[in-house]
Amino acid sequence: MNQSSSSTAPSHPSSSGVKSPEKHSRSAARIASVQALYQMETADTGVARIIEDFTTYWMVGTPQPTDDDGAAPLDLRHADQDLFTRIVRGVVDTQTRIDPYLERQLAKGWTLKRLDATARAILRAAMYEIIREPDIPARVIIDEYINLSHAFFDGEEPKFINGVLDAAVRDARADEISS
Repeated sequence: MNQSSSSTAPSHPSSSGVKSPEKHSRSAARIASVQALYQMETADTGVARIIEDFTTYWMVGTPQPTDDDGAAPLDLRHADQDLFTRIVRGVVDTQTRIDPYLERQLAKGWTLKRLDATARAILRAAMYEIIREPDIPARVIIDEYINLSHAFFDGEEPKFINGVLDAAVRDARADEISS
């Protein structure tokens, strides 16, 4: 992964396009889960504390102000709290299963630890859904997380994340992808 482009600390990215309320709530849950996983890693915060913080503050608080470019943030107040909790707890509980799927897709000599913390959070959250949320089509999951990655990265990282997830989903859901 090209480390020359930088990620930003997770913030409230702009939503793109018009989504149904259910899709919006699931997208908001995904962005919140990536933010939570990032915060857990960088601030060494435990899973119970991070879920409590997000569900009692970020997901019920006042909307965040607009970005510098005037774009409205993705309103986490409407996030699907159940999906958020499943993703965050699920990544923590199944990380020893998730990480090998992802590491097999990295170039020789690369490890997840070598990647940016935000990229790791995105990859782990997406892989959790791919493995543990079989009712959600893999393509939907990948598309959501690729779109989400653009909120954090301006460089080549979204393409990198797409490549890793495409390869990982062929490993984890081969039957769905081949059909």
